[in-house]
Amino acid sequence: MITSETKIQVRYDEVDKMGYVYHGNYARYFHISRTDLLRKVGICDKELESQNIILPVIEISIKYLKPVFYDDFITIRTKLLEMPEIRIKFQHEVINQHNEIINVASSTMVFVDVNTRKPMIVPEILHSKIESYLKHNDQ
Repeated sequence: MITSETKIQVRYDEVDKMGYVYHGNYARYFHISRTDLLRKVGICDKELESQNIILPVIEISIKYLKPVFYDDFITIRTKLLEMPEIRIKFQHEVINQHNEIINVASSTMVFVDVNTRKPMIVPEILHSKIESYLKHNDQ
């Protein structure tokens, strides 16, 4: 449906004692890439928050295929595969500088009303911006 790529160079503070990227840092990489994808369609966290909408992560699944090391260049390819309703689901691939897929993952977030703390359907603004993006961009 919609794909975005985010490039990152691994920093020293992101690796563990073994020299590998610490597994918890992948969640941060996925967050950065999801944010980039939503910005690509014209939505930012700040705009959603101003409408009292938050997007907590409710599920992450990660499969580690190969390690990543300090100073490596990686690309996080994130895909939004379907029009969101109450949940918004993403697929991620982490690709190293040798063009090898080193990690595959999925993440799911839910639209929540800040005031009630209850799930809500996708905001119309996001729905219309995704539709507009798809209409004007060949994905």
